[in-house]
Amino acid sequence: MAITFAILAVTIVLFVRSRREPDLIALGSLLALFLFGVVDLDQALSGFSNPTVVLIGALFIVGEGLTRTGVTAFVGERLVGGGRPRPVRLLVATMAAAALLSGFVSNTGTVATLMPAVVIAAWGVGSRPSQFLIPLAFAANAGGLLTLAGTAPNIVIAEALDASGLRPFGFFEYAGIGLPLLAAAVLYMVIVGRRLLPRRRAGAPPVLLDHELGELADTYSLRGELVRMRVRVGSPLVGSTLRESDFGRRYGASVLQIEPAAPEGGLRRRLPDAVRDRLPSDADALPDPDQRLAVDDVLVVGGPPEVVERLVIECKLGLLPVADEGEELAELLSQEIGIAEVLLTPRSSYVGKAVAEGAIGRQYNVLVVGIRRGAQPVAATEALEFGDSLLVRGTWEAIGRMAEEPRNFVVVGRPEALARQVTEMNARSVTAVASLAGMVLLMVTGVVPTVVAALLAAGVMLAAGCLTTTQAYRAVSWSTVVLIAAMIPMAVALDATGGAEEIADAMVASLGSFGPTALLAGVIFVAMAFSQVVSNTAAAVLMSPIVLTAAEGLGVDPHPLMMGLAAAASASFLTPIATPTNLIVMVPGDYRFNDYARVGAPLALLSLVIAVIVIPVLWSF
Repeated sequence: MAITFAILAVTIVLFVRSRREPDLIALGSLLALFLFGVVDLDQALSGFSNPTVVLIGALFIVGEGLTRTGVTAFVGERLVGGGRPRPVRLLVATMAAAALLSGFVSNTGTVATLMPAVVIAAWGVGSRPSQFLIPLAFAANAGGLLTLAGTAPNIVIAEALDASGLRPFGFFEYAGIGLPLLAAAVLYMVIVGRRLLPRRRAGAPPVLLDHELGELADTYSLRGELVRMRVRVGSPLVGSTLRESDFGRRYGASVLQIEPAAPEGGLRRRLPDAVRDRLPSDADALPDPDQRLAVDDVLVVGGPPEVVERLVIECKLGLLPVADEGEELAELLSQEIGIAEVLLTPRSSYVGKAVAEGAIGRQYNVLVVGIRRGAQPVAATEALEFGDSLLVRGTWEAIGRMAEEPRNFVVVGRPEALARQVTEMNARSVTAVASLAGMVLLMVTGVVPTVVAALLAAGVMLAAGCLTTTQAYRAVSWSTVVLIAAMIPMAVALDATGGAEEIADAMVASLGSFGPTALLAGVIFVAMAFSQVVSNTAAAVLMSPIVLTAAEGLGVDPHPLMMGLAAAASASFLTPIATPTNLIVMVPGDYRFNDYARVGAPLALLSLVIAVIVIPVLWSF
């Protein structure tokens, strides 16, 4: 027991003071427990087979699936809209959304799902992610107290009551204390907490879609060179294909998209141009070179003004207005189709070849939107040189293939960051949302274990193509997974050596002599203390039998004390290792260990006071 406490103390000191990565410190703690004989090999490695660790990995994949299909970007857009012009409104919206979702989805899943949207929203309101990610985690912790399925300690406590022959808490009974504590947490963050949060610049700001595409339109001189052209009656293009028209060789222009006319083309022709041009039409992701053109088809064409004028005259095309080339570029993006900037390397096989010859397009199934050499635009008919930059449009997979050929190309910037911000919802988006809803339903009904529900949702997303296997592996924060897995043996050691029970039993026994309210305060205090250094689930497991025994000894109803234990387990605000949710936001928010204590200590004290006042009113002793 003494060795365990010594290792725990050293671990906490290193977490607070060391600049080493937290997962390395946790692994050191695990090895120390094994080398000193506190735990055996199976116990030391038990964290890596723990369902909680597998659950976290699966939920990272679920969150990435929602991101890749535009769902989180859609939510982020709504959050930014709700937060303008003041970040305070975004803070409230973030905490409310996290609390509501965490009542039905695991807290970890809530944070993993909402965090990408919140990061984008934070930059969108001129702030930093560090101002919102701790509130996101704290709100998810507090929101877990709204339902039985909200967090694991709630289930542990209900099962402990049931095993003792007592009435377990109902599914929504936890909300009796959960709602007051959540309201207090939101008010505290708005009034006090946000002033204590650090304002750190954690990495580069995310690429904002509208701003980035506007810059690309300017850089590649697309202002006036990206046009929409309607195929008129009598055009020589009617009945021909893009391949037959040979736009690239003959005109030096690129057709980026074909918007086919609706079946009621005759009706459309009788409408005024101003009305017809605003009617929605189905568009192919990439233009099919063998698709035959029809009257009223709309072509999105890239080319200089003289080429556009020639097309209007020779091909009898109607020129449609383009209000903003950046917006037009944005319309060319989807969950499958992207835009990227690539540079030609000195040894590139395409140096000396012209884009109009089609070698790049045929090889990678991409379209070249624009070419630039230094500060000057380059015509598609000119031979390419080392250092030329190309703006290409193609599938994200095709862009990825270009990035994997460093001998020929260097992909500039972070094109995948643009993909994450496409808010267009498609069939895969519906699948991702349905997978999330199914996961929630399985978790609420308890038909399968929570970890199985998360794995099923992740598997459906992978099978449906919401994300690739490579993207799924990259989505998992392995440092977070290792950190949690390496800290679980500490909870095992505290339980096995009797250290946790001895401390908790002594605290509860000494306070019990002052009456049930004092005992309630002591239970909450001790459980809060345990929840900061071990998982809140472990704290609930360790203290449940102690609390039940103490209640029986005092001759009082155990329900108020057990509800206090649940409230304390959800008030894990003082350290990043208290809950997986706190850990998940640590790196993206660039938080230090003591940031949690500075912001969370007043909130924990406030939660204790509210719980001691409210719980005896709703659950009498």
